Amino acid sequence: MRWALTLLLLLTTAVFLDVSAVWQELARFSLPMLLAAMVVSVLQVLVSAWRWRYTAGRLAIALPFMVAVREYYLATFLNQVLPGGVLGDVNRAWRHSLDSGARLGAVHAVMIERLSGQLVMIAIALGLGTWLALHRGQVAGVVADLGCLAIAVVVVATIVVGLAARFWARGRGYVHALRRDIRKALLSWPALLVQMSSSLVVVSSYFGVFALLALGAGYWTGAAEILTLMALCSLLLLAMAVPVSVAGWGVREGAAALLWPLAGLPPEQGVALSVGYGLAVLVSSLPGVLFVVSGRKPAR
Repeated sequence: MRWALTLLLLLTTAVFLDVSAVWQELARFSLPMLLAAMVVSVLQVLVSAWRWRYTAGRLAIALPFMVAVREYYLATFLNQVLPGGVLGDVNRAWRHSLDSGARLGAVHAVMIERLSGQLVMIAIALGLGTWLALHRGQVAGVVADLGCLAIAVVVVATIVVGLAARFWARGRGYVHALRRDIRKALLSWPALLVQMSSSLVVVSSYFGVFALLALGAGYWTGAAEILTLMALCSLLLLAMAVPVSVAGWGVREGAAALLWPLAGLPPEQGVALSVGYGLAVLVSSLPGVLFVVSGRKPAR
């Protein structure tokens, strides 16, 4: 159903756009900037893997850095090609639990590491979205809707996961264990500083991909325009948090087609940036294919 919905969203977006204009915008992207964007995506995986390793270490679970990089590449690839965008993370949590023998701790390490990134992403997106709403009045309603939607998704997902885990582990003090692990790996000092700093680098890499694509296409015409583009792209990243399609495809492009005209920009530009971002991340995740076919090689 999510594959079908992804296709439907893409086709619906194409119906309301000038597809030839989208192709022309895509043709403006330069190959060097595309390659640079993929390099930034590689940096994103490395820092994310390090953040995961740090989180696991705070929970007293061993996770060698190269194993973390391998597993993160695999998870990133699976998130790009499977519906929902989280099955890769579920897989790496399960594989790490097999290697470490700490099932609950391995699951919590992934949950907390992803939570750290989502908190920073939402904060930055809402900040940039607020600036955009103040300077582009037509965008204000969309900013508010996307912000509320993203927060609601995170809250509901957290409640559902918590309730499911509580039901599964009833009588085992799960809530106490989760609270203890969040305090250890996220809220205590210096974990909070490390988590927020590394997550800031990861989120900056998301914007870096968009910025390099925009630079290669010649969209950088001034400081205000660059900030406007990054604010719009932050809203695309929020839209991708809604887990109804495959890797955000369709949702991201549809949001771009709606947002760019509200900011006085052509919708084809936003859709082209969205497609370019999706392709750059997908291609940079392809090393994960190697770990799909090679299988799991435990490193204790």
